[in-house]
Amino acid sequence: MSRRKPRGLRPEEKDLWARVKQTAEPLHNSIPKADSSSAALTPPKKLAQYTRIPTSLERLAQPVPPTTFDFAPRPEDVLSNQPVAMDQQAFKKMKRGKLRPEARLDLHGMTMAQAHPALDGFIRNAHSSGKRLILVITGKGKERDDGGPIPTKLGVLRHQVPQWLAHGSIRNLVLQVTPASTNYGGSGAYFVYLRRRR
Repeated sequence: MSRRKPRGLRPEEKDLWARVKQTAEPLHNSIPKADSSSAALTPPKKLAQYTRIPTSLERLAQPVPPTTFDFAPRPEDVLSNQPVAMDQQAFKKMKRGKLRPEARLDLHGMTMAQAHPALDGFIRNAHSSGKRLILVITGKGKERDDGGPIPTKLGVLRHQVPQWLAHGSIRNLVLQVTPASTNYGGSGAYFVYLRRRR
């Protein structure tokens, strides 16, 4: 089915339209009529400069920075922000390695399932025997990620031991936890200062 062409205006309709245009008043008198001569002379406004989006090939050619995964803040940072609960002089001596630990626990090579009960029992035994300063060695953990699809946290025991000491069943026996001094293992070990036995 073909479309009909518009028929156009008849001469009497054109006359009627011309008379209506003469009597019509614009609704908005404040808007000036566009002057075609001045509009042609004024230059167009300068467009803001947009950054060009690189193509997919250009994006592939750009070097990608290595992605690092930090699951938790460093234990040293967390422990350094905790208030000192023990005697200030003894705390300073302990941090410098001037106090000698009375017992030590080495968690090297243990899984979390093995290390947690070992730490729990060790802290209870040390507290019941009246010891005050003990050394818990965790090791610094793996130095790098194994490249698997799921990133692994570096030093799982190093991150976990302070949490077990602060939130576990033995938290009431512990007065202060701090990274060990360099002569006792540095960031791979912790000084644990126990409360006095009642």
